[in-house]
Amino acid sequence: MTELATLTVGDVVAEATYHLTRDSLVRYAGASGDFNPIHYRDAFALGVGLDGVIAHGMLTMGVAVQPVVEWLGPRGVVVDYQSKFTRPILVDADHGATITVTAKVGLVDDDGARIDLTVTFDGATVLGKAQVRVVLATA
Repeated sequence: MTELATLTVGDVVAEATYHLTRDSLVRYAGASGDFNPIHYRDAFALGVGLDGVIAHGMLTMGVAVQPVVEWLGPRGVVVDYQSKFTRPILVDADHGATITVTAKVGLVDDDGARIDLTVTFDGATVLGKAQVRVVLATA
């Protein structure tokens, strides 16, 4: 069991890679109700100035926090999660898109810990200032 006292700023607590496909986008659209055609129609996405179909921002955020949720398990909870969208994730019709998430301890205090996420696609960061506040067991 990871206790708050054992966390050190800079510790990597989780790393994961996720592959998104066009099917992933359709499933997310159905679950979220976000049927904006930039998430499934190439011609429409290109027509509005995008380089192609892009993943939903909230899908990206949800996938990005998953390694932290898995690391916490039943021994802690996420109490806050924020980020800025810095770059869209283009999801190729044939090859999809792979994103990588690294979760690192950014701060430990009396209230818990802040886990900083680095989320990349195609070598570039796609979420900026992605921070997850967690509360862990202390005993």
